[in-house]
Amino acid sequence: MPVSPVYRPDPQFFALGHEFGDAVQAADFPQAILRVRNDRAAATMGLDSLTDAEWIAHFARFDPLPGQPGPIAMRYHGHQFRHYNADLGDGRGFLAGQLRETVRAQAASDRVARVSAPQGRLLDLGTKGSGTTPWSRGGDGRLTLKGGVREVLAAAMLEAQGVPTSRALSLIETGEALQRGDEPSPTRSAVLVRLSHSHIRFGTFQRAAWLNRPDMVEALVEHARSLYHPGVAAGDTPAFYAAVVQTSARLAARWVAAGFVHGVLNTDNLNVTGESFDYGPWRFLPSYQPEFTAAYFDQTGLYAFARQPEAVFWALTQLGGALKLVAEAEPLTDALNGFGPAYIRELRAAFLARLGVLSLGEAADQRLLDATLALLKEGGKALRWEPLFHDWFAGFASSARALGGPRGKLYQGEAFDVFRFALFEHTPDRPERLEQPVFARPEPEEMLIEEVEAIWGDIADRDDWSALYAKLDRIEQARQSRL
Repeated sequence: MPVSPVYRPDPQFFALGHEFGDAVQAADFPQAILRVRNDRAAATMGLDSLTDAEWIAHFARFDPLPGQPGPIAMRYHGHQFRHYNADLGDGRGFLAGQLRETVRAQAASDRVARVSAPQGRLLDLGTKGSGTTPWSRGGDGRLTLKGGVREVLAAAMLEAQGVPTSRALSLIETGEALQRGDEPSPTRSAVLVRLSHSHIRFGTFQRAAWLNRPDMVEALVEHARSLYHPGVAAGDTPAFYAAVVQTSARLAARWVAAGFVHGVLNTDNLNVTGESFDYGPWRFLPSYQPEFTAAYFDQTGLYAFARQPEAVFWALTQLGGALKLVAEAEPLTDALNGFGPAYIRELRAAFLARLGVLSLGEAADQRLLDATLALLKEGGKALRWEPLFHDWFAGFASSARALGGPRGKLYQGEAFDVFRFALFEHTPDRPERLEQPVFARPEPEEMLIEEVEAIWGDIADRDDWSALYAKLDRIEQARQSRL
């Protein structure tokens, strides 16, 4: 297989042994039509030189990449809407491979990345819709094409907004007619490959604790510590937990700043690297609505927009409970108590990044955060969420552009005056970014459900993929404009 010289297989998870996963085979799909190929992500691992035929061989038939042992369905448990489920695991996906990202690619992908080992970050190739496994629980192990399209869009938008997220590496239509009870059926099928730093979930630890296996918990801690939090000393479980708490706080803050609602924050959907993944019933806020939910089945609003930090904290307490099997409770509690301060600190930083200004210190940054939320609340449906950050990116450097734009008449009154004063206190961060074509447009790149449905409608009705590809191109322009 021709791959570039930077390709470095490193199947670390497989070394944990059979107690953590099961060897499986991918489904034999009747078709394999390549719909999305993320060559920018592939290039970071030396996979961009694959031909389309080779791509399909590895990401539809799942012939193992060189140096990889073959698919593994990972075992885990988890709380689903706070009810413990011991009958979980990879039911329609598996770990298809692990390899190293180049250090150069890592630095380019995240300006604030904590540079890890010299060989680059470990990356997982995880699938969705690749067939049944021992954990399918009677399901068909498949993914709808619409679900795959939605995950591609969510991951691209979140990456553009600076949220730690998995990336959609590949989407291949598989030619099956699927029956689903919550959408029109039969519907088209697909298999997705996502690229993520880790698929070690909170629920992976919960399963080991449920089995009352401190040896398994210790093995998981050492595995995750050495690979994902190498600054933590070997054997220091509380410090490892503290690192997970901090990265999880950052993730929750970035979701809120992006106006994103994950929808299903179960403990099997949160991982030890603080990266967002597994996008099912997600939404982006149309406007400031704290109670906004993404999942139609979230009847109590457990995972509503404003409750996401609470949900992440609750999930972290469950992880801490599993770690009590190998560590004292007091230092674990101390680590957990760091979530609140870390979340507020990260939320301030996230809003500053979205507004394109530099920190002026804790008090001034908090004033700007509070003023921004107050203006978003007052502006409501007329202002929406994303346009405020588009109009006022780089602070006072955007004043004429914002006031002369389509929302200029909304920028008046007491709430706006407080916001403008707090914003103008802060120095613009690289205001030359305003020269990017994105900021010459009157409207920002949004991801509201109406557009998502329209994109899918073109595909479903006419097999027209042009709107999806155009949207992905615009999202990429938005991402580059904020680098």
